[in-house]
Amino acid sequence: MGDALNVERDAILAALKPVVDGIAATFGPVCDVVLHDYRNPKHSVVAVAGAVTGRTVGGAMSEIGMRVLAGGDEASDELNYVTRTRDGTLVKSSTMVLRDSTGAVFGALCVNVDVGAVTQVHDLLGALAGVGAAAHAELPTTTFGNDIDSVVDALVEAHRSRQRGSWAELDRAERVELFGGLDTRGVFAVRGAVEQVAARLGISRASAYNYLSRARAAHDTSSGGSA
Repeated sequence: MGDALNVERDAILAALKPVVDGIAATFGPVCDVVLHDYRNPKHSVVAVAGAVTGRTVGGAMSEIGMRVLAGGDEASDELNYVTRTRDGTLVKSSTMVLRDSTGAVFGALCVNVDVGAVTQVHDLLGALAGVGAAAHAELPTTTFGNDIDSVVDALVEAHRSRQRGSWAELDRAERVELFGGLDTRGVFAVRGAVEQVAARLGISRASAYNYLSRARAAHDTSSGGSA
């Protein structure tokens, strides 16, 4: 059954590769389209057209992909969300999960549109009309990268920075909160991520697993589940 499902998944991905090129050609240079196979998270990109997020075939999933992977078969499409890339590009994205005939999630088709130019025109017209420019400072920053290690590192640094202190300066509750935040973002759905986070923070693997366990227990308690 497993071999048959993999053949089916391969066929779905093959059928979607021309779609990737077609969508990108339709929207032009402000768009990129990325096809992911989550059976290989560290090299999930199997097709890409366009250059908005700088992805290449053989590259890793982004933090959005981590979140989908963490959701498992309960993951749902995320449509028309606006975010920023780490270089400040304003991007509107849609991530559509791919399922096989059993309903299992195994990949995603992602469309990313650079809306920065449109926003600049909108703000200019607003200024000419005497209306204040739209504020985008509150938009989240999303890490798109071809190396899964760089994506994990960026997420760890972002969470640590928000707590305004080094690991040594955080109290136990803040450390648990950091691991809980990373878990929510899907970081630990990637094999080997616990070890990488531990190395990034300068702590032992055992300590990292301990804080992750505490974070999950706290989440289960707050959501009414059992620890």
